[in-house]
Amino acid sequence: MSDPATPPVIDLNADLGEGFGRWQLTDDEALLSVVTSANVACGFHAGDPATMRRVCELAAERGVVIGAQVSYRDLAGFGRRAMEVPPKELSAEITYQIGALDVFARAAGTRVRYVKPHGALYNRCVHDEEQAGAVIDGIRAAGGGLPVLGLPGSRLHEAAGRAELPVVGEAFADRSYTDEGTLVPRREPGAVVHDADEVVKRALGMARDRTVTSRDGRRVAITARSLCLHGDTPGAADLARRVRSELAAAGVRIRSFA
Repeated sequence: MSDPATPPVIDLNADLGEGFGRWQLTDDEALLSVVTSANVACGFHAGDPATMRRVCELAAERGVVIGAQVSYRDLAGFGRRAMEVPPKELSAEITYQIGALDVFARAAGTRVRYVKPHGALYNRCVHDEEQAGAVIDGIRAAGGGLPVLGLPGSRLHEAAGRAELPVVGEAFADRSYTDEGTLVPRREPGAVVHDADEVVKRALGMARDRTVTSRDGRRVAITARSLCLHGDTPGAADLARRVRSELAAAGVRIRSFA
């Protein structure tokens, strides 16, 4: 548990800019009034130039830190399909995505401050050393020593550590965990927690006690500095507001890690 004399501090992040053309999935404006870090889609799983520019401008206006949410090149599958991409190709695509978003961030008076993989790439980099290394190589090529937001103990964080890039642990209040502290795959029953009361309860446990109850009932340690609030579920903005309000009422300080 956290030291009661030291109020816990947590960042709230959300996946934003997940639209394309006339199609828009996330309520970016509402979520940007709640979160402290914005994982902005860079055009490979969602997002287009106009959307990226708009979200960067909104984030800059509200003092929300901008991060590049990089993905496999999979617009049709929303970046959630397993793909086999050669490491050199993947590395170049990561650099490309970061660079594209950073142009719009800088035009808005800020810059990209961290990187987070999305979907299938995020899950692959938990266990796959080669793919994780390619992602880190791509981040290094983009420059700036950008922090890497991801699952604690993942191959991604191990590769980032070897490259001397800062790592930031992340937790998910609306996702089920295995006894090993990894996420239950979305294809399995119960992978996503839909009950709002349960999501709030889990968020409080993660921020204050640094624990979560796994799918099988085991208490699992959580060492996360950032809590993800998914923006692509019904009522996401209202739930995010409730989570932030309950965390603040419990004495948790809400502040970006960047």
